[in-house]
Amino acid sequence: MSLPASSAALPLPAARPDTPAPTARRSAWRQRGIDLLLSWPFPLAVLLLWQLGAQFELIPPQILPAPLVVAQTFADLWGTGELQDHLLISLGRVLYGFSLGTSLGLLLGVSMGLSPAVRDYLYPTFRLFAQVPSLGWLPLLMMIVGIDEALKIILISKAAFVPVTINTYNGLRNVPTSLIEVSRVFRFTRWQLLRRVVFPSAFPTIWNGIRYGLTHAWLALVAVELLASSEGLGFLIVYGRQLFQLDVVLAAVVVVGAIGFALDKVLSVIETRLLRWRRESF
Repeated sequence: MSLPASSAALPLPAARPDTPAPTARRSAWRQRGIDLLLSWPFPLAVLLLWQLGAQFELIPPQILPAPLVVAQTFADLWGTGELQDHLLISLGRVLYGFSLGTSLGLLLGVSMGLSPAVRDYLYPTFRLFAQVPSLGWLPLLMMIVGIDEALKIILISKAAFVPVTINTYNGLRNVPTSLIEVSRVFRFTRWQLLRRVVFPSAFPTIWNGIRYGLTHAWLALVAVELLASSEGLGFLIVYGRQLFQLDVVLAAVVVVGAIGFALDKVLSVIETRLLRWRRESF
């Protein structure tokens, strides 16, 4: 039975466009809000226990000052500019050391990842070098370069150099073989293979190495300033301990933790923007 001509001519209803992006975006923001709410109870509970312990003198105030005392000390150090001076010195050291260590790590990691000959010659020695903690080189370096800025920059560079090298090497070595085979089907040149397949595939792992390198560089900075420095946040901690001013120590420790968290967060935001194409491709 055939349909009437008028019915056949009726236009079909237009397909409604799918809009998963706004929904997914709202879900992502909702999940971030939930994660943020869940992350606050524990630090607030620790702060409350700290305040109660100080208020009822469960721990002597000379050992554990009250949170308000630490906050007032922080405000005093900031008001005099002393805290900013130490902070800028520490950030400058991290910037120089991290830049140097990351550059050398990327160079060595790419060389070992792309060249079997370089890997066979250098990888065993590198693994041996990486097993020694940064502070393990401190006595030897003090004999060679003294205790000036060169010592701090070298140790910070070493702390960043190892994770960047390892992650760069692993990222390049673990590129899926299926992608390599597809590139051969398309007859990519070596440069096209590296630019369009190898480095984009290895980039997330390489970037994780850079984030770990910055974290290790920041930790190494504080450690070396604790041992051999006359300025910086690490020195401020030692100075407060020597004078038994635990409020100064805790204020400096809070700043160290906050700056380390902020640096990692900045790299996380940069990573999200750089890798946006991976999410849009699905």
